[in-house]
Amino acid sequence: MLAIFHKAFANPPEELNSPASHKSSKKPKLPEETLNEFLSYHPHNTFSMSFGNAAVLAYVRPENPYLVHQRLFCGFDDIYCLFLGSLNNLCMLNRQYGLSKGSNEAMFVIEAYRTLRDRGPYPADQVVKDLDGSFAFVIYDSKAGTVFAALGSDGGVKLYWGIAADGSVVISDDLDVIKEGCAKSFAPFPTGFMFHSEEGLMSFEHPMNKIRAMPRIDSEGVICGANFKVDVYTRVNSIPRVGSETNWTHWDSH
Repeated sequence: MLAIFHKAFANPPEELNSPASHKSSKKPKLPEETLNEFLSYHPHNTFSMSFGNAAVLAYVRPENPYLVHQRLFCGFDDIYCLFLGSLNNLCMLNRQYGLSKGSNEAMFVIEAYRTLRDRGPYPADQVVKDLDGSFAFVIYDSKAGTVFAALGSDGGVKLYWGIAADGSVVISDDLDVIKEGCAKSFAPFPTGFMFHSEEGLMSFEHPMNKIRAMPRIDSEGVICGANFKVDVYTRVNSIPRVGSETNWTHWDSH
């Protein structure tokens, strides 16, 4: 899967952008170049959607629908979801959110996002932490212009992100696409983390701890993006809020 979001909408962490990208012989590519390259890798079973200059989503239809790590794409009510992996407790989650038994993981993630966005009954980290399985997902809310992404904590699914030539953020499970499109400005998306375009990056396993960016050094001794880790010694200062005031977009409200 591939998702590209304009820097004005996504607001990726500054530490992802390495100055070495524009100094090395291998330069980062523009979003349209990365998209065309991704489509060329899978010429017969790829689907993509563009949202003006704001975003593009691309999805490779699985040749084998019974893979352990399924690839799903779903759109509803101007919300679009790319999902990779599977949830062991999907049936229970569907019942909890009032969805039909036939709803897949991407449908559930969209419904969970809508619930968080519109009613905010629980902190977002609590909702994501309740997902049992190996998973990665990227949501684009085209009406609100927001991005929400998360990666499970078990390491069963890989996800990467980086910065394109124009500053756009690129997210994909294909490491080669990320390397080619982002040059030195990329990193693995951290396991057990979630990212919201307005609120930034946080650990859904340790939501009360701050995040530390650790520079990644490649084999040439050049800084190559950053790894993001939980700072176990530094906690977030916050005032707990309850009920309808616990808006999911304010991740410091615990």
